[in-house]
Amino acid sequence: MSLGEASYSVVAISAGTSDPSTTRMLADQAAAATVDRLRESGRNAVATVIELAPIAGDIARSLVAGFPTQPVQEAIEKLAAADALIASTPVYKAGISGLFKSFIDLLDNDLIIATPVLLAATAGSERHAMVLDDQLRPLFAFFRTIPAPTSVFAAPDDWGSAELGKRIDRAAGELAALTASGVGRDIAGGGWAGYQHSFAGNATRAEQTAAEVDFDTDLMRLARGGN
Repeated sequence: MSLGEASYSVVAISAGTSDPSTTRMLADQAAAATVDRLRESGRNAVATVIELAPIAGDIARSLVAGFPTQPVQEAIEKLAAADALIASTPVYKAGISGLFKSFIDLLDNDLIIATPVLLAATAGSERHAMVLDDQLRPLFAFFRTIPAPTSVFAAPDDWGSAELGKRIDRAAGELAALTASGVGRDIAGGGWAGYQHSFAGNATRAEQTAAEVDFDTDLMRLARGGN
């Protein structure tokens, strides 16, 4: 995508459940800063936030049923089309939000390969700060994303401080640079065939259709009950 072309899609996931939500506030600030950085470099960008609290019931039903409900499917499709992601979760008892993890568990393993991601979290105490690198970063490494070097954590005392604003700006600058460089698309496009994919999944890059699957293999014959 070159200068002046169609907008980059910056999608933030917010797992905050309160109203107002500091987790949503952090996601909004990070998304706005990322869009600003992209626009400063002459690129169009638009931000979208996926709030998980309103679809919490659908997330639970999707996990039990084994396939997504319509609201969850719509959220997944927004992620699949994203050029950049912001993952913002509250931290409870030294762990990421169960709501956040439940939604992530519904994603195809190849959905966000090589997508740049900004990791963010909020908590009631600075004691939870390491959850970002201890839990969120490995989670998104599993999905083969490209996390920005700087993550953003906000405890109650951080709000209104100049340091939090600086950290958000630094992380957003990193995310914008990764996004604008096109490195994620180059990585995913160049190595797509070598990754494991979900059959009839939601990934937008070169999905494998039924017509492309070789059913005349030992494994596929065994799956059909053949010898």
